[in-house]
Amino acid sequence: MLHTAVLAAEAASEHAGESISPIALGLIAFGSLVAALIVTYAFRNVGNRH
Repeated sequence: MLHTAVLAAEAASEHAGESISPIALGLIAFGSLVAALIVTYAFRNVGNRH
């Protein structure tokens, strides 16, 4: 069963080309983390207001 799953994964990976370059993937990940940091920073003092 596991051998069949491994063979299917290998066959799928052979046909799948790289749709996005590693540099672009890194830039997207960095941008999303910076956006999360900005959102977190925007709500930094909400607990002290109540």
